Amino acid sequence: MHATTDGTAGMVRGDGAGLLAAIAADLPYLRLLGDSIDRESYRRDETAYLQTGLPLAVALPETTEQVAALVRLCAAHDVPIVPRGAGTGLSGAAAGIEGALTIAFTRMNRILEIDHGNLTVTTQPGVINADLKAAVAAEGLFYAPDPASYETCTIGGNLGTNAGGLCCVKYGVTRDAVVGLEVVMADGTVIRLGGKNVKDVAGYGLMPLLVGSQGTLALVTEATLRLRAAPPPRSTLLAFFASLEAAGDAVAGLTSAGLGPVTLELMDRTTIRAVDDVHRLGLDRDAAAMLLVESDLPGDGAAAEMDAAVPACERAGATLVVRAQDATEADWLREGRRQAYKALEHTGVARMEDVGVPRSRIPEMLRAIEGISRRHGLVIGTFGHAGDGNLHPTFVLDRDEGEAAVVRLDAARADLYEAALALGGTVTGEHGIGAARRDWLVRQRGEPAVAVMRAIKAALDPQQLLNPGRMLPPA
Repeated sequence: MHATTDGTAGMVRGDGAGLLAAIAADLPYLRLLGDSIDRESYRRDETAYLQTGLPLAVALPETTEQVAALVRLCAAHDVPIVPRGAGTGLSGAAAGIEGALTIAFTRMNRILEIDHGNLTVTTQPGVINADLKAAVAAEGLFYAPDPASYETCTIGGNLGTNAGGLCCVKYGVTRDAVVGLEVVMADGTVIRLGGKNVKDVAGYGLMPLLVGSQGTLALVTEATLRLRAAPPPRSTLLAFFASLEAAGDAVAGLTSAGLGPVTLELMDRTTIRAVDDVHRLGLDRDAAAMLLVESDLPGDGAAAEMDAAVPACERAGATLVVRAQDATEADWLREGRRQAYKALEHTGVARMEDVGVPRSRIPEMLRAIEGISRRHGLVIGTFGHAGDGNLHPTFVLDRDEGEAAVVRLDAARADLYEAALALGGTVTGEHGIGAARRDWLVRQRGEPAVAVMRAIKAALDPQQLLNPGRMLPPA
């Protein structure tokens, strides 16, 4: 029986019973979760407010061959696929679709090779970012991309969203670290892209297209990633400001001074106090904003960069500049920034957003966020990667608020996106469009550009099996 309903959460399509029977027959050793309780745990990612569906089943493959076989069987039975890593995403891209097969890559968790000669690591997608970092660090090497959830998110999820992190202002986002991919296409074909060559311009650039596509074009089963020699311990300073605008001016000043910090992060007063309540770091709780600035230059370079950062912050109006005394103190301060979202969750129901603007327009974006907070009567804690213009305004609701708060939140979110776009920015800097921001893609990119994206999707996935309803709005 073939049944179809429109929408992501309500989608039911294809012969689900036939698919499950075929998987049992063709892949008898595959771990397949069919119990409703098990499936329920794969209904959502970290985007809690979205409507989601219950997966038909959850497959946990261990090899590329198993993934390819699953994709072929789904194509034969016309059943959609939702690829999933650790479920830490914040755009709804890994949330369940009713009647779809969720393919979770957590068992594909082997680091296959660390290549010192070519400064690369080859890994399966289910490896945790922090585990990969630790494995290469043990050999004196460094993997740069470091999303705030690095201790729990997977490399596959990072590839899906083109994740950023605290040091991407210097080293770039996940896409900048990818030199090779193995992927399964929508018909089950396995292809390899790139490799270990430093230079390779043969054919179309498919890897940049697939990284960040959130599983809508292909499923990544292996990645070869760029490594670097391990940098020295970072030098760290905190600068506090009496206004958000002053902190934004400091970011512009650091950039125009030609400094290239490895970390340039911002927290506003709401976030400073939430972090200090949890971690007791002795932060200036009366400051309107704080910048975390770090250098990982070798030798005397780090001290020189911090020496230059201090007057740049003071010219912008810093009321206090504090430098970490040692690596341990620096780690505490950095971890406080990493835990900003979790700290805000202690104060209420937190809903993180992910807008970006040109760095020179950060002060204007911060003023716009303050205005949105006042107009809608919502607490907003803002933190983020100020060095590349990527901010995470986080709405904090009282735990006992009802539907009225949801209406206000939706209106405030729309104003936030409009403000970012008006400043030449983006509705997502690193979390991805997914389902949460799908309806804003045309607003940002324009219908002609989205039509090209739909054409690419139709060419690579003609049955619309791979994560349907995510990223691209209906024509």
